[in-house]
Amino acid sequence: MVGLEPLYAWARPAISRPQDALVCGIHWELIRHGYRCLGTGDQPGPGERKSELLPAGWEANREVYTLRYKSTDDARELLLKAVVVEDSIILNVMDRRSQKVSDVTLAVADYINPEHLDDFHKVYKNTEELRTRITSGIIAPLGSPARKPRMEPESKEDVPWDENPLRIPPRQPMGARAPSRPSPLSPFAVGGEDLDPFGGRSGGMIVDPLHSGIPHPGIDPSSGIPGRLPPGAVPPGARFDPFGPLGAGRPGPDPDHLPPPGYDDMFM
Repeated sequence: MVGLEPLYAWARPAISRPQDALVCGIHWELIRHGYRCLGTGDQPGPGERKSELLPAGWEANREVYTLRYKSTDDARELLLKAVVVEDSIILNVMDRRSQKVSDVTLAVADYINPEHLDDFHKVYKNTEELRTRITSGIIAPLGSPARKPRMEPESKEDVPWDENPLRIPPRQPMGARAPSRPSPLSPFAVGGEDLDPFGGRSGGMIVDPLHSGIPHPGIDPSSGIPGRLPPGAVPPGARFDPFGPLGAGRPGPDPDHLPPPGYDDMFM
């Protein structure tokens, strides 16, 4: 019961019997569920304010404990009377605004060790059962105070993915397939550009197994071209128009592969 230990240490000088310890635990359960204590007695007194602590003189009456509570949202005001009947306490709680009433009877020995009133770690037992009895017998019938919704930060205007390199692209949903985009190196990519001219896909109607259209690393003429230019022939950064085939392994399209229509016409 997180939070009850400091409350019990604060109230310990006033606790002289097991019933006091049980009422202290019941009080903390109401605090946990959004109520604050106003004071003792049936009627309000001067200068009252909501508090998580027990009011002065809360244990003065040995036959009945009378405490008043108000919810944090001010929607409910409870009048709690804990009547001592032999070894039990009968809790009678009324919501003064709705006039709803709930009753719970608790056996003191089920939740308090009377020989350990000085030791918080031993005085309470069956705390989960006590919490359940308070919740189901008092909180649920009378209604829990309304909790304020958490304020979510306003969403900023989304930046397109291609304009923000720091954003991580969203994951593909489970079971969904990514759009089919054949690799430009695939020999079966022929015709993809004609089927989807705006999709950035590769492969037209020209079969090009050598993939001459794929960009290759540029040539630095200042380092020289074997068999054509010695190193330093072209100053670094100078404009250079390549001439002739730039080495083996860089085939280009042959104009003879695509003769114009009517190429066999002698007057063409």
